[in-house]
Amino acid sequence: MSSTRAARKGKGGVGELIRTLIYAVLIAVVIRTVAYEPFNIPSGSMIPTLLVGDYLFVSKFSYGYSRYSLPFGPDLFSGRVLGDPPERGDVVVFKLPSDPSTDFIKRVIGLPGDRIQMIESVLHINGEPVKRERTADFRFTRRDGVDVAIPQFIETLPNGRSYRTLDQTPNGPLDNTAVYQVREGFYFMMGDNRDDSQDSRVTFAVGQVPAENLVGRAEIMFLSTNGTGHYLRFWKSIRWNRLFKTVQEF
Repeated sequence: MSSTRAARKGKGGVGELIRTLIYAVLIAVVIRTVAYEPFNIPSGSMIPTLLVGDYLFVSKFSYGYSRYSLPFGPDLFSGRVLGDPPERGDVVVFKLPSDPSTDFIKRVIGLPGDRIQMIESVLHINGEPVKRERTADFRFTRRDGVDVAIPQFIETLPNGRSYRTLDQTPNGPLDNTAVYQVREGFYFMMGDNRDDSQDSRVTFAVGQVPAENLVGRAEIMFLSTNGTGHYLRFWKSIRWNRLFKTVQEF
């Protein structure tokens, strides 16, 4: 083979590699935009449902698409298209209204038109207390080795959706609130770790979430790690019992 032909073949191989990489990136962007986006849990606001170190897929098509479905959230259009509204009890990733570059994950508690209030740690929706049953304490070992037990409850919303919540103190700063009237086109979000969640109850930091800011519904766990294992023995830190389960299973 002549040197000229070899050079052409080499250039062709490099060009093919570049095209393949471009196609791969485009496919990944399309999947992330219209189907599923990975998300990790950085804080404990959704304990016991979601733990720090959980990695899950968020379905982008569940509620349709808004500008925030696209990478970097370009201001190409307003509102949502091709979607259904979230249901009460869904665990949702959304863009923080005051800083759309920040993702939050909480549970949908209030729908447009609802009245939401906390009275002595009990959630009230439209003037009625939500069913709340005491269950076994939530126990875990902190990274400093201390064993902790937190009072745990099963909360059941008016539509029948049940999930676990934590109430670390009976009279925390967010356990007694004013009545929040959910505006049209907005949703009221709360964390399951009720005394350690910055959510719609904190009006100056989060407040009510516009429908446009919804990114998608949390669906399935694909990885969970407690962060204690050495990188050469990473498998020892994996929470194997949480893998490939849906968020509703927790």
